[in-house]
Formats: sequence, structure tokens, C-alpha cells
Amino acid sequence: MLKQKRTTDSSQMRAHNTGVLLRHIWAMGEQGVSRADLSRQCGLSRSTVSGIISQLLNAEIIHESHQARSTGGRPPIVLRFADQHSWLIGVELGASHVSAVLCDLRGRLRLELHTDHDVQGDPIGSVRLVEKLIARCLDHPTVHGKQVIGIGIGVPCPVDPADPDQLSTRILPLWSDIRLTSQLRERFNLPIFIDNDANFGALAERWWGAGRGHDNFAYIKVATGVGSGLIIDSQIFRGSGGIAGEIGHTTIEASGPRCRCGLSGCLEAMIGTDSLLRRYHTLKPEGSPSVSGLDDIIDLADAADPTAARIITETGEYLGIAIANLLNIFNPACVVLGGSLTRAGDRLLLPIRETIQERALWHSIAGAEVCLTTLGDEAVAVGAATQVLAFALGKPELFDLTNPRS
Repeated sequence: MLKQKRTTDSSQMRAHNTGVLLRHIWAMGEQGVSRADLSRQCGLSRSTVSGIISQLLNAEIIHESHQARSTGGRPPIVLRFADQHSWLIGVELGASHVSAVLCDLRGRLRLELHTDHDVQGDPIGSVRLVEKLIARCLDHPTVHGKQVIGIGIGVPCPVDPADPDQLSTRILPLWSDIRLTSQLRERFNLPIFIDNDANFGALAERWWGAGRGHDNFAYIKVATGVGSGLIIDSQIFRGSGGIAGEIGHTTIEASGPRCRCGLSGCLEAMIGTDSLLRRYHTLKPEGSPSVSGLDDIIDLADAADPTAARIITETGEYLGIAIANLLNIFNPACVVLGGSLTRAGDRLLLPIRETIQERALWHSIAGAEVCLTTLGDEAVAVGAATQVLAFALGKPELFDLTNPRS
């Protein structure tokens, strides 16, 4: 019994050390790192490093890049991470669309897929569409002969960490009988990671976008709904029940319209896409063009339509109130805006910044930047794929390290 425990402890220690080395090599990027530097920087013996590196080289998840300049003695060989050793799939279930991406282990896109769909109203059709897009990613030529290590799924509602398979019936009432992660795991036999879409947007910004270099920041997605992901000490903050960051359901106007969540005066009820479309049709003068989507309102505002311009300005003011509250409570280093509304650009940013100046405490504003995403429309799907990568770098057993590739 004692021998078995020692064997288990030894196996766990090796897995831990493998993760330490793998994360460090990945973090070094193109610069790479030598075995001697790995031993020194990770606090592991040279023999431990040598044994694990041999396994990683054999599995081709790292490779020997080149000889570095000698500082005395034999020139060290530089090790680099093999960014296309395995692949990641990320999926975004929006309220009215499904997107999927195929990424390498450095977050670079190889395939982007997007289909408009009534996700809120057609759960069965939505699951079928998700399965179809994932299957297309798996069939991509770059995947053949290589491993997909997992699938991330971003959803337009809070996710309870204690029961991630049950999506919020308050936000998605027709999804009460759907067990998304279980269905996808059974279909594809891969690890499934699910979270709120704004949390994944924040994760993508932290690793690849405007949030790089910031340990504390917020990502706000403004589209059909409104949500935010909070990064605290470089990690997603979910709260005790998984609903942290639901900025769309904070009260902005006490006597405002009823929100789909059942409350009144929510930010989402004031600036969500459906609300903006209704407001445009209420305010537009007779003879003004009709609009069918948020892009139409933004295009009209850019063409100097006064009603559309007024709506974008008011939207920025409401969003500015919410961000001012967020700055006062959370004090992030920056707030990154994503989602379809960001196409409005400076027309949206100007009233946001003016409102923040009027409503946030000066020391909350100091040093806090409000900017637009640099990752485009696929930020959430990329963040979903990034969650798979983050988990795998901490749990290297998700990679196939047991057999050589050749």
C-alpha cells in the first residue's frame, strides 16, 4: 500500500513539473528558452528537466529551435513551444447567431464560421447548428492527424459553476430541457468548457487583446443583450453563483421598461438591440427609412440621420452611467467594449466618456481607459477556445504526450 502511494505521489509530482515546464516554454513564445534556464527559472533539477523535456520533444509539443550564443562552454539549444501541435475549438452562442472558430495553441485563427440563428427561440435547432459547425472545424485539413484538445462554449446567460449543464431558464426559458455540455461531450468525446459569453470575451482580451498587461479590467459586450466579464488578479471573477458581471441587469432608470429578466429599468432594457430598434421606430419622423437591425441604425447615424444619431448618443450616455458605477465599485485599469454596437466607434465612445467624467469619482477615472475591442466579432469564440488552452497548460495530461508523432 505504501509503495502504491509513493508511485501515485511520484506520478502526480511529475505531472505537476511537466505543467510548470510546459507553461514556461509556452510563455517564452518566439524567444524560446534553454534547458539550463528552465532549470534555474522553474526551480527544478537539471535531471528532472532533462527527463521531462525528452518526453515533450518525443511528443513534438516542443521542438529544438537553434543554438543560442555561448556565454562560455557549449552553446545552449533553445526550446520552443509547437503552436500547431494541437488545436482548439471555440463556439459562441449569441442570442441570434452561432459562431465557431478553430485556433492553434497561440490563439491564431485557422477557420471562422458564423450563422445567424434564433438561439433564444430554437434550442434544438441551435444545438444541431453547434454540432454542425464543430464537425466542420474537426474536418478542416489542418486538423487531420492532429489532436483537438477540447471545445469551449460561450453562452448568452449566466452559468452556475455547480450546475453548468443547466442554462439559465430566466434568460433562456425554452432551454430548460437542454443539457448542452452533456450532449456535446457524448457526440464528440472531447472535454467541454462552458461559460458566460462576456467572461470568455474578457479572457480573450486578457490573453490576446486590449486587456494584455492589465491584471484588473472589465470587458462589456453590447449586442442583443448586455453583459460584462470581470478580470481580477488576472483571473475571471464569477462570484459565488456564477453571475458576477451581469451589468446588463443593473438598474439604470428606476421607472424604465421591463427587461426580459423580469426586472425593470435594466441597462439591457435601455440599450439592448431590440430596445434600440423599438425606440428608433417610435421616434423617427414620417417618411424616415425603416431599420431591421443595429447595423442599420449605425449606418443611418453615420449618414447624419438625426434620429439614429440621437439614439447612439443616448445609448452612450446610459452605458456611461453603468461604466461610471463599475469604475467606482471595481476600479479597473481599463474597460474594453465589444459586441455589435461598437461599430459605432467614436460616436458611441464620446458620450460614454463625457458621462463618465460627470458621474465617476475622480480617483476611479484616473488611469482608467475605455476602449474598443481589438479582436473583432469573434472575441467570444476565441475566448472560449482560450479557456481550453488555459486549462490544458495547467493539466498537460490533456495533451497526447505518451506517444511520438512520427
